[in-house]
Amino acid sequence: MYECPIALTLGSSLSTNSTMEIQTLLQTKPLLVSQFNPLPQNTLPVTFKSSACITTARRQVYASAGTPQREKDPKKRVVVTGMGLVSVFGNDVDTYYDRLLAGENGITLIDKFDASKLPVQFGGQIRGFNSDGYIDAKTDRRLDDCQRYCIVAGKRALQDAALGGNERSKIDKERAGVLVGTAMGGLTVFADGVECLIKRGHRKLSPFTVPYMLPNMGPAMLAMDLGFMGPNYAISAACASSNFCFCAAANHIREGKADLMIAGGVEAPFSPFGIASFSACGALSKRNDDYKTACRPWDKDRNGFVMGEGAGVLVMESLEHAMKRDAPILVEYLGGAVNCDAYHIMSPRSDGLCVSTCIRSSLLDAGVSVEEVNYINGHATSTVTGDLAEIKAIKKVFKKIAGIKINATKSMIGHSLGAAGGLEAIATIKAIQTGWLHPSINQFNQEPGIEFDTVANQKQQHEINVAISNSFGIGGHNSVVAFSAFKP
Repeated sequence: MYECPIALTLGSSLSTNSTMEIQTLLQTKPLLVSQFNPLPQNTLPVTFKSSACITTARRQVYASAGTPQREKDPKKRVVVTGMGLVSVFGNDVDTYYDRLLAGENGITLIDKFDASKLPVQFGGQIRGFNSDGYIDAKTDRRLDDCQRYCIVAGKRALQDAALGGNERSKIDKERAGVLVGTAMGGLTVFADGVECLIKRGHRKLSPFTVPYMLPNMGPAMLAMDLGFMGPNYAISAACASSNFCFCAAANHIREGKADLMIAGGVEAPFSPFGIASFSACGALSKRNDDYKTACRPWDKDRNGFVMGEGAGVLVMESLEHAMKRDAPILVEYLGGAVNCDAYHIMSPRSDGLCVSTCIRSSLLDAGVSVEEVNYINGHATSTVTGDLAEIKAIKKVFKKIAGIKINATKSMIGHSLGAAGGLEAIATIKAIQTGWLHPSINQFNQEPGIEFDTVANQKQQHEINVAISNSFGIGGHNSVVAFSAFKP
């Protein structure tokens, strides 16, 4: 038997007993349906074991065969045609990945402000960022870095997708959207506003404080610049925000509500308030005397994550739309899923149960079997509980670990919160394209029981069949997305 959700239409033909049985099932069985991919109206999702032909919202799955079915409709197949980023390794995608492959460490002492009295004085701080050519000087002076990074990454992604300048006339702007998430929004604008209120009074507050501290203002301003009138919003799901946006953007396309979406995440948390706040809740490593090795995923001596920042976005299109405009197709987005631990405000479930369910749901959405996956870009933040919980979850799904490689992008660039999934999706796509996996650095004394090849300290060649990228957020937000090389 093959276990999967079915859509069971409710009608007058159902007996009272049948309805009660369905209600009992709903209370006792896990639901594998995402809020971004709901079942049709007038249906109840039920986890049911059957050898019959069953129907999900997007495709028919034949349980008797037990073989996942990938999407074949070019209107519903989603491809990635462009990538854009702002990172500690610069704003060029190829340079970013080359430096990851080299195992370069992007963690430095903070010099954006005086951090000498803070308990944490280091991170993956971006230096030398310049928005020339992407944002006009007058507007730029008012913005938080959260909007700056979003706009620059978004426009660079469009250039990569052959949609720079006049090329955008090829698309219907009413069917093009922007969906870029963030955990914190315009944190520096917010903190500066509070300080101004306390020290100088309310009359001195900038009228731009409210708009530029809002999480949605990055995608809103990018859409204003581009004239994109399709779906536009930000999802704030802490460190899972980027993957939530990929899932939502893909479903806008699959449902026929958009042809093209710019999707991903952005974060700019480097302010005294941001660093002090995360330090206060015990999330950050305080290894000030050895900051280059502070982020050490899966290592016995890990003691918290290292703050990072930046933006990572993808241009996602229906295959039909991409082919009509002869777009450069980089990879195919196969599917994804989101769910929640419903457990604790800061800590993940140590058994990895809900994460494993999220992985399975993502593979179901992607039409991919467990055996097809041979690369995982791990969430791997270097926290005591989180790293092992993720490995436990992965082991629940992948019973045979031979041939599966997992690595940690954060070991080099830090944890950029809402932007992490976007930057890691780009690393995943480059791994598919190049056949090279970047190393997980700072692997000194690995936890026993990890068992997977973590690409420790040296890059490795690896032909990827299907890759998944994990992102999990404070509050128990889980997300997994799947990519593969594009095959017509």
